Amino acid sequence: MKNISIRRNTCRLCNSGDLELVVPLGNSPVSEKYLTKSNINEEQVKVPLDLYFCNHCSHVQLLDIVDPEFLWSDLTFQTSHNPKLVEHFHDVANRILAFSPIEKKDLIIDIGSNDGTLLQCFKDEGYGNILGIDPSKEISSVANSNGVPTINDFFNKKISSNILKDHGPAKIITANNVYAHIDDLTSITEAIKNVLHDDGIFVFEVSYLLDVVQKSLIGTIFHEHLSYHSVKAMKKFLNNQDLELIHVERGPEQGGSIIGYAQHKSRKREVDNSVNRMLDLEREAKLDQPGTIKKMYKKLEKVKYELKSLIGNYCQDGKVVAGFGAARAGTTLLSYFEIGGQLDFLVDDNESKHYKFSPGDKIEVLPTSEIYNKKPDYVLILAWLHADKIIEQHRKFIEGNGSFIRVFPTVEVISKSV
Repeated sequence: MKNISIRRNTCRLCNSGDLELVVPLGNSPVSEKYLTKSNINEEQVKVPLDLYFCNHCSHVQLLDIVDPEFLWSDLTFQTSHNPKLVEHFHDVANRILAFSPIEKKDLIIDIGSNDGTLLQCFKDEGYGNILGIDPSKEISSVANSNGVPTINDFFNKKISSNILKDHGPAKIITANNVYAHIDDLTSITEAIKNVLHDDGIFVFEVSYLLDVVQKSLIGTIFHEHLSYHSVKAMKKFLNNQDLELIHVERGPEQGGSIIGYAQHKSRKREVDNSVNRMLDLEREAKLDQPGTIKKMYKKLEKVKYELKSLIGNYCQDGKVVAGFGAARAGTTLLSYFEIGGQLDFLVDDNESKHYKFSPGDKIEVLPTSEIYNKKPDYVLILAWLHADKIIEQHRKFIEGNGSFIRVFPTVEVISKSV
């Protein structure tokens, strides 16, 4: 197989070479590349999943970058299929409009727009001048067929110039998780500035480093997520790109996220207190020190030891252990915890994953109903974000003497009450 990754040696935000390894997770298969029976014997490349800390600007990041075409070309996830995400996007759209009221005719752009769910939320509020950009051909087609105009491409300076020529400047530009997915953040930010109206705002949502560290959220670390953002590092980066961070909101999405609002420098909006509050919070947590991130790794190593011992003992006693969840986080968990070889099968609600095999360990994915047919003794919850929901929906499995194992915030076995 051809080399699917490259390695950078400078910080993604400030270009400094003063980088320090803080979370050595080792090599891992690329998470969403599930196998079928026809290609199960093909070679699978593993790519380092190590986190580095920039001692110059405190940004935390992966240095090994998987080819974006390889990552995103066959993406099947559609945001509209996740009711919780749809609800979140409706809320985000309303908050943005309240923060920066615009006229109904003004242009709104969403970068990495998927099937157009967020833009549809703006459309539902009467803002019809919308435009999405997304690299997935299949999903862009879905968006266009649903009435959300979408350009099928990676957003860059050329695309932004074409948009400016054909549509004019945008009063609102949004990017959900895009700043986590992109390696060349300077170029994409220049493209954003190019098409952003003089009085427009750029709104980005990313997983929040403080939550990742404090909750040891290894489930958020995979090759698609190149960056793990703090307000301090982002504020400095945006400032260097002639943008000003003026407002920050914190939320529970993906275990903990932030939404940042930025404008061209020297515009009329003042920087509100939310920015300084977040900076104070990070200072108190010593988030700008590599030792703080290293403490997270020590906690992860403790969890790894506990989980490996627990599952190892179950298998030694002849117990059957399955996994629940065949999404991106599951691959990271199985790889880092080194337990994939001990799981008999995986289950997932997503029909597109059924009867395929997980990257790396090649564990078959079955419909969720199989936990009642095969009756494993234990089910490890890999879909960590949805652990509470999974446990609640499958009380019948527990009442039938099955047990769930959850990893976050600590390793816990949920069994039938005696």
